[in-house]
Amino acid sequence: MVEPGRAGRSREIAGTWPVGRAAPAGGLAPADLGLWSSLADTLRAWARAEAGAGRLLPWVPVAFGAGIAFYFAADHEPVLWVATAAALLLTCAAVLVRRSRLFVPAIMIAAVAAGFAMATWKTARIAHTALAKPLYSVSLSGFVETRDIRERTDRFVLRVTSMEAQRSDITLERVRLSVRKGTAPEVGSFVQLKARLMPPLSPLRPGSYDFSRDMFFQGIGASGFVMGAITTSASPDGGGLRLRYAAFMQGLRDGIDARIRATLDGDNRAIATALLTGRRDAITTPVNDAMFISGLGHVLSISGYHMAVVAGIVFFAVRALLALIPGLAVSFPIKKWSAAAALIAAAFYLLLSGAEVATQRSFFMTAVVLIAVMVDRRAITFRTLAVAALIVLAVAPESLVHPSFQMSFAATLGLVALVQIGMPNLFASPDHSATARIALWGGRELAMLFLASLIAGLATTPYAAFHFHRVTPFGVLANLAAMPVVSALVMPAGLLGLIAAPFGLDGVFWWLMGIGIDWMIAVSQWVANLPGAVGRIAAFGTAPLVAASLGIILMGLLRTPLRWSGAVVLLVAIAWAVSVRQPDVLIAGDGRSVAVRGNDGHLHLIAASKDAFLAKEWLAADADPRSAGDASLGNGVSCDETGCVAPLADGRLIALALRVDALEDDCSRAALVVTARPAPPDCAAMVVDREHLARQGGLALARRGDGFAVQTVRVRGANRPWSPAIAGDGYYESNLAPRPAAPRSRDATPSEADLQTED
Repeated sequence: MVEPGRAGRSREIAGTWPVGRAAPAGGLAPADLGLWSSLADTLRAWARAEAGAGRLLPWVPVAFGAGIAFYFAADHEPVLWVATAAALLLTCAAVLVRRSRLFVPAIMIAAVAAGFAMATWKTARIAHTALAKPLYSVSLSGFVETRDIRERTDRFVLRVTSMEAQRSDITLERVRLSVRKGTAPEVGSFVQLKARLMPPLSPLRPGSYDFSRDMFFQGIGASGFVMGAITTSASPDGGGLRLRYAAFMQGLRDGIDARIRATLDGDNRAIATALLTGRRDAITTPVNDAMFISGLGHVLSISGYHMAVVAGIVFFAVRALLALIPGLAVSFPIKKWSAAAALIAAAFYLLLSGAEVATQRSFFMTAVVLIAVMVDRRAITFRTLAVAALIVLAVAPESLVHPSFQMSFAATLGLVALVQIGMPNLFASPDHSATARIALWGGRELAMLFLASLIAGLATTPYAAFHFHRVTPFGVLANLAAMPVVSALVMPAGLLGLIAAPFGLDGVFWWLMGIGIDWMIAVSQWVANLPGAVGRIAAFGTAPLVAASLGIILMGLLRTPLRWSGAVVLLVAIAWAVSVRQPDVLIAGDGRSVAVRGNDGHLHLIAASKDAFLAKEWLAADADPRSAGDASLGNGVSCDETGCVAPLADGRLIALALRVDALEDDCSRAALVVTARPAPPDCAAMVVDREHLARQGGLALARRGDGFAVQTVRVRGANRPWSPAIAGDGYYESNLAPRPAAPRSRDATPSEADLQTED
């Protein structure tokens, strides 16, 4: 019998006994509630630890970079004063709430707004005209600002003072021109020439790298090649202090290259010059490919590694020399003096190498470390990395979308995490006899070298896969074999060669440098020839890359077990990237090249022009090992003097019509016709013409029923300074449906009835 006083409670119990362990109807048992409560308490404790003192600063550049990313994702150029005002207001709001719990989200939102405003301001500050259509005979005069020596041709940047072109009144500020090898004019000279100019290169397929954006931020409005002779004459003025400085530094680089050339030749000379002056375009293609396939390609681009080696060698050399003088070693801060000397050496190396954005980033990181030594702070910390990242992004916001920035900071984040978290746990018991013996024989250093190579390689893998469509499975092996020689022989010999060159005693040092470079080339070629050395990855979108970046950041910056959430995000990003469907048809922006995926699953090329670079990029993005000249690319393609056709996997035909008389036949039997000619009004096929491509850029089509899902290089409504919109009505939406067979108007572009928006 139920006691009267317990009747109410008995009605609230849902079949539980004893009463004390019961749960309310529809709820959880106390044990379950305790489990969830404990988990929530643990998560809150971890979150509080992550938000503790000193943990906020590393996240500020992440938020700042997110703002820059939002800027580059915008469809049209933001209004500068609005972006600036929003950033200032949000920053003021964050200051006002600095003593409340809202401070952390407020400062992060302010950092996002500041990054957005900084990128907007940088674009407005360097705004210049970019060429929209080719110009075939242009008279130019101006000053030569830079010169690159390449494997087959030379190249230089001309600061234009006057420009004349038929049927065009456009004026460009800078152009980049190619010339025959050995004929590039001297930096600082005033020249007159005729050239053929082309617009900056747009992405070669939807989602691929935007070369025109790079050229815009370099202040270059067109590229092309010189036609005829180059005339050097007296300049109307001196060209300015900046040009005289550029001429001086170029002369210094040429002098160093001449001294190296006296001892070394071929790829040894080219790599030695690249390591010291940053000019790496003269390296032959086989060696260059082997270096990147093996994972040693980072050696060819002056980056954080080179800056660290230069600064480290100078630091330890100066400190060792000063330590030989007892009075100085005891009474003066020789460590700080050595750091100052290393900073001066790093600054000189920055100027000598051309001060490109990647090198500037490396210098800022090195400078922050050395300044930390001079002010008695820990040198290698997350704060150091955060300050360097903020400086780089503030000076060059465009570097965020460049592979060198992404790969360098991802690798550096991993290495700092290794130093801050991994090293204290590595060989944590030095008194243990086995551990002591391993450390005595250099085991600790070998383990750190292995871990550093492994972590840096893994951290840069998503970016190498996204930008270059390949990974380096044996990168750790190549770095373990080559990098000790580069660090201990190649770079020290190069620095000693620079010091000895004014005295004429540099030859032996270039010879020693060549021995180390021989070893590095041999390692790269050996690793590149190993089975499975080339890990090809098909192209994927920016969303998986952003997810992978978030995963790396979480694993690198978080200190509590919450860091393993980054591993989960990374796994999601990998699954996302490998599940991306590759297109069935690719159409070049000029409409002269088409790739069709046949029933063998591979792309087959229909080309009216021999564009090897385009074919190479398309094949790389498809994870296809064939070269641009492979005969199998034409399998299944039928051509005559009027055009070409190739079948899709489902048997439908894709046609490239070169002449008007091919259109009638193609319209009746092909599913899609690519042409530079007006199509007949009763054409039953879907038509992609040159006018359409001029507005949208290249296309990527995926089969969807009887039609195609379409991706375009230029999205609808997009209008950026480096990719201005072209006036016109025609525009493909995300779905391209078949044309009806009934007669239509003379406009050959699809009507709104043919276009459907993808869900």
